[in-house]
Amino acid sequence: MLAETWLHCLFCSTLALGARVQDPEFFEQGQLVAVLTTQPLDRFLDYKAPEGGCFRGSFVEVPLGPRKVLGVVWGPGRGDFDIAKIRPVNRVLDVAPMRDEMRAFLERAADYTLTPLHAMLRLATRAPGLSDPPSMRKVYRRGDGEPDRQTDARRRVLEALNDYGDLAFTLKELSEMAGVTSSVVKGLVKQGVVREEDTPRDLPFFRLDPEYAGKDLTDEQAAGAEALCAGVRSEAYGTTLLRGVTGSGKTEVYLEAVAETLRKGRQALVLLPEIALTAEFLSRVEERFGAKPAEWHSGVTMTERRRIWKMVGQGGAQLVIGARSALFLPYQNLGLIVVDEEHDTSYKQEDGVLYNARDMAVLRASLCSARVVLASATPSLESWANAEAGKYEKLELTARFGEAVLPDMRAIDMRVEDLPGSRWISPTLQKAVEARVERGEQALLFINRRGYAPVTICRACGHQVGCDDCDARMVEHRFLKRLVCHQCGETKPMPEECPSCKVEGKLAPVGPGVERLAEEAQALFPDARLAVLSSDLFGSARALKEGINSIAEGGADIIIGTQLVAKGHNFPLLTLVGVIDADLGLQGSDLRAAERTFQLMRQVAGRAGRAEKRGEAMLQTFQPEHPVIRAILAGDEINFWKAEANERRHAGVPPFGRMAGIILSSPDVQQVFDLGNALARNDGALREVGAQVFGPAPAPIARIRGRHRVRLLVKADKGVPIQAAVAKWIGQFRLKGDIRLSVDIDPQSFY
Repeated sequence: MLAETWLHCLFCSTLALGARVQDPEFFEQGQLVAVLTTQPLDRFLDYKAPEGGCFRGSFVEVPLGPRKVLGVVWGPGRGDFDIAKIRPVNRVLDVAPMRDEMRAFLERAADYTLTPLHAMLRLATRAPGLSDPPSMRKVYRRGDGEPDRQTDARRRVLEALNDYGDLAFTLKELSEMAGVTSSVVKGLVKQGVVREEDTPRDLPFFRLDPEYAGKDLTDEQAAGAEALCAGVRSEAYGTTLLRGVTGSGKTEVYLEAVAETLRKGRQALVLLPEIALTAEFLSRVEERFGAKPAEWHSGVTMTERRRIWKMVGQGGAQLVIGARSALFLPYQNLGLIVVDEEHDTSYKQEDGVLYNARDMAVLRASLCSARVVLASATPSLESWANAEAGKYEKLELTARFGEAVLPDMRAIDMRVEDLPGSRWISPTLQKAVEARVERGEQALLFINRRGYAPVTICRACGHQVGCDDCDARMVEHRFLKRLVCHQCGETKPMPEECPSCKVEGKLAPVGPGVERLAEEAQALFPDARLAVLSSDLFGSARALKEGINSIAEGGADIIIGTQLVAKGHNFPLLTLVGVIDADLGLQGSDLRAAERTFQLMRQVAGRAGRAEKRGEAMLQTFQPEHPVIRAILAGDEINFWKAEANERRHAGVPPFGRMAGIILSSPDVQQVFDLGNALARNDGALREVGAQVFGPAPAPIARIRGRHRVRLLVKADKGVPIQAAVAKWIGQFRLKGDIRLSVDIDPQSFY
């Protein structure tokens, strides 16, 4: 039966995605080929083509010293090495060759971000077992039985299986995930608690049906959907900014573009900013197309990652729903990329390879004649400016779907509220929450801080408890009974005495976090059912999904949440949103502070009144006259974007100028400052193109994981080829010892 299913899926996917076959260059046995490996080398390596030859783009296993490493045939070899010493390729892997457009994408992305090409190839091969030959394998799922007796090891196995639903594990994966030996799993198999199956290593995904269950659209939605579908039918590159108020049905509109892509026999990719959104979104996709798409993010098992990678390349996956790294999968025939919540900062990779998935989506689509849809209720200023300049097409949805209307917005002036120093929920907001709960509705209290309190201070000596390895305060997480560093992840138990003066009983939390807010809400509303939504309070995506579903079905009266709740969730009973600290994002020197505050406040306010009952959003603020707060309350988005764009234009900063961040780090603080000063003194390559360099200066978080950090900032006019100038500038210096240098083109943050 499994074999029949596999053949059926393969046949369907071949029919659907058989178009656009390329004819890459072929190398006969013994010809020299240039291979790019995933190893940290700054050049291609020459090898001899193996028996049977290979194509340009073939994934190969090659010898490198005593090791065997993964590589891709990039083209003909150079032959500038002793031919007698050139070794042959070990073997060609049984996976689809890398297409020319994918190689071009990796090269262009490497050039844009000033990233070594081998690091880009690592991004594109982040799946285990690519070199394994096709075969049957044993996988393990949850069975119908129950264990004859419960042990801690067995409980961990069942929790791991339950967390991932119906996904299959190999024996090694399940054992490692549960932290048990394989004999524990085998014992559960004998009792029928765990099911052992033989299955082909990598099955194609079931065919999605674009005609399965389309929804009735409003006239405005239908017009938007037809415009997107027309773009897909053109099979030419183009980018559309789909801007719609929260609850306007943007998802249903761009799913029609996905359906049209499937009709054309091409593949589609939908990027989501948070893993927390994936489960709910997958259900909507399955309802629309009759089958589940491929799912790519950090919560997917390694076995599933390999399957998706191979099936995407072979055409056995029509639609991928994924995080930003899904851009680097080897699509056979990519026709559409949707970037949902395109303004979200999580699309920017802030470590390793520094790239913005929104921008890379546009680049990738331009190389394979695909369409891009950038969807958001509150677009980034970069996308807004591109749409205004005519570089992107623009579609707007101005009305909420059905009977839902936009919430009323009002500010609570905290300067006139009678509020004790240890309280954060104002009397005005308290009364509004009580009224909603009494009517059987839900209220959301929002604060964008995880944990209990951002600072723990000693009342005896004034010491603030910090991380041992970072220049950052540790955050108390009372639910976990630990202090956590939000920079490096280090944790430690809550101390009884001050680490500095050793006095007991004087450590006190300062400021509110989501957990402290929940504690206060429990005291103020003792009869209400509370639910706390914060990313660090759920052990798995499945647990988070269950929590969200419970809330949506009325399982809580009051929701206490961080920015996790602002991203795409639909709670029909939610009619009141109370923002505890609307001023929080306005602090600091981030050039995008106003934009991000505006986006977050509008997004979280949009959670209210998404069904037939009118919603209300109340913002607690000490600055009700601030231009950003006034723009949020007025809902005057166009004038806000125009004013923000005007300020950025006068300052010559993105999107009306170019920036690049240089981050130096080392365990030796003097070493990084010496290099930073040398860079600043020798900036001739930058001055040649009219660019300026600022710094060096200690980074706002000057030490992370024991490494001291220094930043420089390069600023240039809009049309300046900043990458070439920066590459020439930093190329003057060789890094010595344990010092590291990374370049951040178009930085989104300056920590």
